[in-house]
Amino acid sequence: MKLIKQFRQLFIALSLVLVLVTTTACGTVTQAREPVALPGSNSPIGYGQVERGNTRTGQELGDWVVKTSRGLVQDAYVRGDDKLGAVISSQVRPNEVRPLAKSLIQGFHQNAPKRDLTVLMYAPDKKLILTAKYNDTTKQIEYQ
Repeated sequence: MKLIKQFRQLFIALSLVLVLVTTTACGTVTQAREPVALPGSNSPIGYGQVERGNTRTGQELGDWVVKTSRGLVQDAYVRGDDKLGAVISSQVRPNEVRPLAKSLIQGFHQNAPKRDLTVLMYAPDKKLILTAKYNDTTKQIEYQ
């Protein structure tokens, strides 16, 4: 039973990485012109008012993440060229959030090489549950 759970987690993570890597390798990332407040910040802008991306490329990447996640991510947004937020579906078990965040960072890194990246994972009720920060210098992911 434990082996099946581990296999399922690995399969989900690898599937998402494969999809992210193969379809985003040709994409480009553009620099944001002005910062936009992230959901969960002290901004008066509510989550429902935030677009998928504050650049055309960010919008496309956010749309793509939702479409290719096979129901694991119900909404996504990209800010600038270094932040990706993902609202997970209720299908995602608590022990699968970290591997999913890692997969998203790996795929996002294909679009934004040589950058420190942040992936924010939100519960279905849109409350922040995990922040994963990738340090390009050390090639390590720190989870908060």
